[in-house]
Amino acid sequence: MDEVLTNPDQVQRVLESILVADGCSGDEANVVAEHLVDASLKGHDSHGVIRILRYHEWLGTGQLKPRQPLKTILDTPALVQLDGGDGMGQRLAREATEIGIARARDQGAAILALRRAGHIGRLGAYAEQAAEAGFVSLQFCNVAGSRLVAPFGASQRCISTAPMAIGVPVADGRHFILDFATSLVAEGKALVAGTGGNPLQDDALVDGDGHLTGDPRALYGESLDGGVPNPRVGPGALRTMGNHKGSGLALACELLAGALTGNGTNGATDHPFGNGLLAIFVDPARLDDLDGFASEAAAYVDYVRNARPAAGVARVLTPGDKERMTAEARRKNGMPLSSVVFSAIRDVARDLSLPFNDSELLRAPAATAN
Repeated sequence: MDEVLTNPDQVQRVLESILVADGCSGDEANVVAEHLVDASLKGHDSHGVIRILRYHEWLGTGQLKPRQPLKTILDTPALVQLDGGDGMGQRLAREATEIGIARARDQGAAILALRRAGHIGRLGAYAEQAAEAGFVSLQFCNVAGSRLVAPFGASQRCISTAPMAIGVPVADGRHFILDFATSLVAEGKALVAGTGGNPLQDDALVDGDGHLTGDPRALYGESLDGGVPNPRVGPGALRTMGNHKGSGLALACELLAGALTGNGTNGATDHPFGNGLLAIFVDPARLDDLDGFASEAAAYVDYVRNARPAAGVARVLTPGDKERMTAEARRKNGMPLSSVVFSAIRDVARDLSLPFNDSELLRAPAATAN
């Protein structure tokens, strides 16, 4: 893979300047850019810096709308329904999560329904936000207007990538953060592969005839040849993870985050693009009559980490561990971006007459000891 190592803080500065030039407020641009860089630092390049290219395009066409406030549709002590007005999803979801945490702190538990959030990015970020505040959370997400995935046994697109996340706070701060798309790979990983990044496994997609393939062109078609790749124009589809089990989870996300929130599902009716989110927040202290949750959770996670590794495995990891390790390494050694993406961001910045200094953005690999 042809890639460059970058300074994450300087990349964030460039992303913020692009978003402000595209109409976002300074605070909003900071939240979105911080989220994108954080996703790339943690190894989720599919939801990271590469997304700025699509956001720039969408802000230009009006598909994303800057400076949109959260609108309250329903407000009860334990149930809140919000509408994001097709705004910048990372800011909207962060604010919505703050509301869910506050309600759970007051009530013991809370259910939050958010619709029409433009694109909320890496779902695990909001599970992390809740866990840092000491709350358990369950998150279900769909992407209306984004038929990308074929359900088990089908070759037709019927589902979005439909991610879900579960966060459990752990006393030492190494929280349990389970975060995955219910597709075998996230659409963004296909985007990374199609723009010079790591290739996909050879069964990640089905082509137009229903045959297994790892070629991103099954999803993007000829749009990979120029401009911003469009995952809606290819003849094939992503596949669900876990065969019928993963397909069932994907359909559940569509029903909970799409139908129940009012965001819309990816059925025969076309809905405008946007994320729907159904999130449940629980204050573990309310259930902890034996005062044992913190020690039990920490002890069990460590027990699993210390399990005897299988052949060829260096150490056992729990959800969230790999992200923390990857972020530490990338902060130290530089954040990798494909050369294609780096050049495309440079082009956007220069088209907007924004400063773009390669020497500030690029970082040489850290020296290794002899």
